Amino acid sequence: MRHFNTLILIAFMAFVGRVSGQTKESDKGQFSGNLLMNYQKYLRDDSIGANTKVYKENTASADAWLFMQYRINGYSFIVRYDAFNNSPLLDPQSAYTDHGIGFWQVNKRIDKLDLTMGSFYDQFGTGILFRSYEQRQIGIDYAMQGMRLKYNINDRWAVKGFAGNQKGNIKNRFGFAKQVISGMNIEGNIPVGKMSKFGDLIVGASAINRSLDRETMDRLVGTINTYDLAERFYPKYNMYGFNGYFGYTKGNFGWNVEANVKTPEAILGMNNRFKLSGGNVLYTSLSWGKGGWRLGKQKASIGVNVQARHVDNFAFRTAPTETLLNGLVSYLPSMTRQNTYRLLSRYNAPGQELGEDGIQGEVEFKPRKGTQIFFNSSYVQTLASNGKLNTATGAMEAEKLFSEQYLEVVQKLGKHDKLKLGVQRIHYNQTRYENEPEYVPVKTITPFGEWLHTMEHGRSLRVEWQYLSTKNDQGSFANLMIEYWATKQLSIALGDMVNVDPHRYERMIIANKVLHYPTVFVGYTEKNTVFTLAYLKQQQGVNCSGGICREEPAFSGIRFTVSSNF
Repeated sequence: MRHFNTLILIAFMAFVGRVSGQTKESDKGQFSGNLLMNYQKYLRDDSIGANTKVYKENTASADAWLFMQYRINGYSFIVRYDAFNNSPLLDPQSAYTDHGIGFWQVNKRIDKLDLTMGSFYDQFGTGILFRSYEQRQIGIDYAMQGMRLKYNINDRWAVKGFAGNQKGNIKNRFGFAKQVISGMNIEGNIPVGKMSKFGDLIVGASAINRSLDRETMDRLVGTINTYDLAERFYPKYNMYGFNGYFGYTKGNFGWNVEANVKTPEAILGMNNRFKLSGGNVLYTSLSWGKGGWRLGKQKASIGVNVQARHVDNFAFRTAPTETLLNGLVSYLPSMTRQNTYRLLSRYNAPGQELGEDGIQGEVEFKPRKGTQIFFNSSYVQTLASNGKLNTATGAMEAEKLFSEQYLEVVQKLGKHDKLKLGVQRIHYNQTRYENEPEYVPVKTITPFGEWLHTMEHGRSLRVEWQYLSTKNDQGSFANLMIEYWATKQLSIALGDMVNVDPHRYERMIIANKVLHYPTVFVGYTEKNTVFTLAYLKQQQGVNCSGGICREEPAFSGIRFTVSSNF
């Protein structure tokens, strides 16, 4: 496999050099790419729990991705070289070292047919049934490797299908899963009424199949045979999934609905034992907006978005034996707001594949020029079947998992200043999300603010602050960050997050005292290249990117990054 990857890279570079030298000036192709590199130097700090394997044995790590693409005469050739050196990115509790071709693709457009061989990213509908994607920030890459065909029936309808294997997991990033996945999707746009007078309707449907290999089946059967007779069952080699969806838009109104079902297969239940179960997911969202209407003497606008989702045993992976973030085929992101401030994003609600009901709504209101008001609220609970027992009635009831209320007001103050003030309130079921039976639900109140002052010649000063108040988990925190842009190219930031009112459970490995998590950051941009250098400490917690979350250990040390486009 390694020799094959090397041959791909050599052939790609040789091809680019050859066609660049032989084609006519008018037929020359286009070469582009990007580089992303992360280097980390670990400075052990036992007081915050920054003492994993990389601190004790390796002390430094590096990750890099070099993406190259060449287009010519309807062809597209892509190669991405990945390198991991003592990296904790794939498994935060360990160190991974390997390098090779992480992604390669040959694509050709032939009239109405689009042909892809090699690696590809794609999704059906919203991605609940099938989504192939990557999130480098948390070390996951669900690229498919195989073949994909897309046929544009006309300018409104298209059908696509694929067959292949998912890219390797954290134990073998440059291999691929043995299980075969294939699928087909058809999607089209239907104008409602003459010239879309009554809006536009997008409809689609998908089907997908995953077949297990013999080795995985033998391992699965061996585990099931250790159960009591009443719990045993015959696992399935093949699982089938289907979805249907539509999206309707007219003016400022939009409505989307998607239904997903999968046939019974072995899935890992809450008791960490396999069971035979099918699954389903129902999803819908509504959006509406209105602008330019009068509110007294001012012109105002408003936007509303609501989404809801029901999940019931929709665990869909390359194999039932895969756990955590390994082998995910379906995409079930958090149904809650994606916050960016350090303390506002401390508690998140990862999607629960075994069952949850969630709803989220947001209102954006602009009562006048220079003023914006945002309000967001979300609520997530378990299904009654996997909730908690009501001792009074003897019946199972849904258990609250997460809720958030978020209010933000942004006000321009003259030509050069902008002020943001807000507050967040969260209920986080730490027992269920982090599998910590002795922990109690976390309840927080977090006021926050930001002031931005712009100056001439690209200079600006930004100050942000938050105070997270809670009596649970690790206790209350205060965070202050000051960022200064000296020029359009150079930025400097200083900050500190302080555990001002500590609280500890017995199992916590951090010191029971006031802890500081400082940040010193310098960023520099030179044309298409960005350099960053930072000294920082981060607490252990859930890190989310694109709605997908994972638990990460504490960090203490230096980070250097380079990002360049060419």
